Amino acid sequence: MEENGKESLHALFLQILRYHFIRYHHLLGRIGLHRGQPLVLALLWEKDGRTQGEIAKTLRLRPATVTIVLRRMEKAGLLERKNDPEDLRVIRVCLTQRGKDLEKDVQAIHAILEEECFAHFTPQEKAILREFFIRMRDNLKRVTGEGE
Repeated sequence: MEENGKESLHALFLQILRYHFIRYHHLLGRIGLHRGQPLVLALLWEKDGRTQGEIAKTLRLRPATVTIVLRRMEKAGLLERKNDPEDLRVIRVCLTQRGKDLEKDVQAIHAILEEECFAHFTPQEKAILREFFIRMRDNLKRVTGEGE
């Protein structure tokens, strides 16, 4: 196997990430979502009413970046920002019904993408690949300091 060039593991992995990104955002565009929005939605589906600071910290984004994403999502009717009734200095980000309803659509997109990515893989191959992905993730968590 060629270790350098277009067939190196690194190059192949980058190609996979690129095609996955393109396909994922194409599918998200069909339901009106844009880059960064599914991550915010996922956090709010998990726990609605987070603060903008919590969202920025969890996603490891600058607060200004999160402000831009939230503003676009608010204009699209996916969420609203409300003052915390117990501390008016705190602004909570809350899903609208439209934002809540998108969860099933996003899950369907994930299922489509998973089927497309792993078509023609046997269950055994998928299990092995899953183990490799876990190992890769754990390796990267360790060197980024997130595994501690």
